[in-house]
Amino acid sequence: MARWFDRKPSVDPASRRSLRIGIPKLLNLWSTHQFWWGFFAALGLDGTAVTFSSDTSEEQGRQFGKGRGTVDCCYPVKCGAGHYGELLFGLKQPITVLFAPMITSLPSFLRGHVTENLACPRVMAAPENLKAGFLREQDVFAAQGVRYVSPLVGLADPRVVPRQLFDALRDVVPGLTLEETARAVERGYAALEAFNGTLRGRSRQILAACARADAPCLLVLARPYHMDPGIGHEIEVDLQAFGYPVLWGQYLPTDGDLLDWLFGAEVRAGLVRSPLDIADVWPSSYSANTNEILWAAKFAARMPWIACVVRLASYECGMDQPTFTPVQQIVERSGTLFFSFQELDSTKPAGSVKIRVETIAHYLERAAGEIIARKRRAMPEGCPLLGAAATAS
Repeated sequence: MARWFDRKPSVDPASRRSLRIGIPKLLNLWSTHQFWWGFFAALGLDGTAVTFSSDTSEEQGRQFGKGRGTVDCCYPVKCGAGHYGELLFGLKQPITVLFAPMITSLPSFLRGHVTENLACPRVMAAPENLKAGFLREQDVFAAQGVRYVSPLVGLADPRVVPRQLFDALRDVVPGLTLEETARAVERGYAALEAFNGTLRGRSRQILAACARADAPCLLVLARPYHMDPGIGHEIEVDLQAFGYPVLWGQYLPTDGDLLDWLFGAEVRAGLVRSPLDIADVWPSSYSANTNEILWAAKFAARMPWIACVVRLASYECGMDQPTFTPVQQIVERSGTLFFSFQELDSTKPAGSVKIRVETIAHYLERAAGEIIARKRRAMPEGCPLLGAAATAS
C-alpha cells in the first residue's frame, strides 16, 4: 500500500497551475509557516505557486499599507496592512488567492502539559480587521481579481484542521477532496515538526559548545513574530555582534535526557507533574506563546550556560504585560542577568538600543563566569551536554 506522502493529488496537478497563493508573513505565520509550505506542497502548489510577503519594514507600510488601517491595535497587527498591500500590488507575478488564516490555537511542545494553546485574540482576529481596510472604499480584492480566503484554523487540534481547511478551499482548489486535504494536513504537520526539530537540535549543539568551553550564551524570550526584523528590530543581531550565541525560547531543546537533568528532581519530589509543566509558576496556562515564554524562563533559570535573558515585547501587548514580573522573578532569582525591551513599536530608537545592548555586553563580560559557576553548583552532576549525547538532536 502506498504511504500517504506517495499518493497522488485528487486531480491532475496541471488543473491547479493557474493558482498562485499569497500568504502574509506576519503574526502567527512566524511559528507555523512550515506547516503551510508542507500543506500546499502536498496539493501540488509549491515553488513559485506559493508566495509569502517580505519582512515588515517602514517602506512596505508606506508604499502598500498607508491609509488602510482600521483599528488602534499593537504594531504587529497594524503593520499587516503593508503585507496585504504588497501581495495585492507589489508582486511581479500577481496572486490569485490571498490566504490569511485566522489561527485560533497553535501547535506547541507543551501540548498535554498545559490547559490550552490558544492564540492571542487580537492576533487571531487580525485578518478580519486588515481585510476591512481593503473594502472601505471599494473591494480591492475583487478589483485585483484576487480571492480572499481566511478560515478559522485550530492548529493545536489536528483532528479538526482537515475539515476547516477543506471547507475554506474546496471552491478554490480544483478537485480538492476531504481525503486529500487530510493527507496534506499530515504533510504540513510533518514539515513543521521536522523544521522545529532541526532548530531544537541546533540549539542543543550551541548549548553543548558553550558547556564544553564554559562560555555564556543569551536567550531571547519573545513572541515568534519578534524574529521579524521590522517588529523585533534585530536586537538579537546587535547582541550577537558582541560574540555571544543567541537562542530563542521557542526552539530550546526538549530531549528527555536534558529535561531530566534540569527538572527531574522536581518531578520526583512531586513539585511539578512533568519537565514541561508550568503550573508551579503560571496557573492560567491557556495562551500558547505565554506558556512557552514562562517555560523557557524556567529552562534558563536552571541552564548554567544561559547567563543572560533578554525579553522583547511590543507596546500595548495586553497578553504579555501580566507576565513581565513573573518572568523577571524566575530568571533573576537564579542569578541570571535579565534585561528587557518591553515597548517595541514601529520605529527603532537606534541610539538607546545601542546603549542598552552595550550595557548587556558589559555586564556579561564582567559577570558571566561567576553566573555560570554558581548555577553549575546548583545542578546535579552528569550534565548530558558534556557527554556523548551532547550532539543529539
